[in-house]
Amino acid sequence: MGDRLPEPHASSSPAVAASSEAEEIEVLDSDDVLPTAAEDHWKALFDQFDPDNTGYISTEKFRSLLQRHGSELDPHKLEVLLALADSNSEGRICYQDFVNLMSNKRSNSFRQAILQGNRRLCSKALLEETGLSLSQRLIRHVAYETLPREIDRKWYYDSYTCCPPPWFMITITIVEVAFFLYNGVVLDRFVLQVTHPLYLKNALLYHPQLRAQAWRYLTYIFMHAGIEHLGLNVVLQLLVGVPLEMVHGAARISFVYVAGVVAGSLAVSVADMTAPVVGSSGGVYALVSAHLANIVMNWSGMKCQFKLLRMAVALICMSFEFGRAVWLRFHPSAYPPCPHPSFMAHLGGVVVGITLGVIILRNYEQRLQDQILWWIFLSIYVIFVLFAIFWNIFAYSLLDLKLPPPP
Repeated sequence: MGDRLPEPHASSSPAVAASSEAEEIEVLDSDDVLPTAAEDHWKALFDQFDPDNTGYISTEKFRSLLQRHGSELDPHKLEVLLALADSNSEGRICYQDFVNLMSNKRSNSFRQAILQGNRRLCSKALLEETGLSLSQRLIRHVAYETLPREIDRKWYYDSYTCCPPPWFMITITIVEVAFFLYNGVVLDRFVLQVTHPLYLKNALLYHPQLRAQAWRYLTYIFMHAGIEHLGLNVVLQLLVGVPLEMVHGAARISFVYVAGVVAGSLAVSVADMTAPVVGSSGGVYALVSAHLANIVMNWSGMKCQFKLLRMAVALICMSFEFGRAVWLRFHPSAYPPCPHPSFMAHLGGVVVGITLGVIILRNYEQRLQDQILWWIFLSIYVIFVLFAIFWNIFAYSLLDLKLPPPP
């Protein structure tokens, strides 16, 4: 592919979405603010092609500019911009559209022109490119693991810089392992720590008698029932969470993860009111279920190897972990009358994954604010959180439940 040259803009984002067979290009929306330096750079070029200050240049001049300054852009992005120039039915491009395109920003004004042009991308697929370094092959592998459209895979491949790295999932995993090892040393037990009489005295796990301590609805992820519980969660969140964070960024993936964690503890407080909850399964199941649902919904476009086999393995692992949680919940408790931890957090995470999570994964670097389903599912999530809060405040006393004693 050759050495990549630096781009004049501060951040890249895909300007188009196309089907896996590359039959059409669609320019997506964005109102992102351009960095001043990049805009000044392209304004000077625009003025050279618009000496009369009309605010427009012809598509012929745009093609000429691309050919003259194409070395400043990644090859795949240059290919897309040339296609945009060819398919613009208006025959001219205004200044703001020009800056958006040259700065790799998503502009809605070209949508109809591109769809009418229906330009095919004739270059070879990213998977066919040779002579790549180890890091380039890794980035290409992640692109094929997570993105269903070839043009998005190329765009991600060109723009990914590993700055910042996927810090969120790695940090969460390290902290979870550290807390587990600490508890293992303190309790002198690593398998089924949850059966130790001092386990419930930890200030991090969620306990129904201590539900007023709001931090427990989140910090319970740092407590695990045992090494068998921690091991599977860590493997899933690293194998699935890290690639997703590399593509979609820490902000979006951390939102899905934390939303699954909070939904998990609140689901327990509503549907399994007498049980405690531990483990990061709510967040892990949110990420994994969102990823699997995205693969199913874009089955023909997803080009990851052995996808059917890998989906089956992931579902088997999730089912095994869920079955373990159900068995442990109804197993006679080592410290009656308090039952073992609930399994409802798993289900709460799955619901978040197949709603909010899918919307995020399906809209690669698009503005979520422009997606109607995003607002619908976000509203449902907020309503559920508010309902669960009021439930925790009033329902326990109204139902006159007999809760286990505080640890």
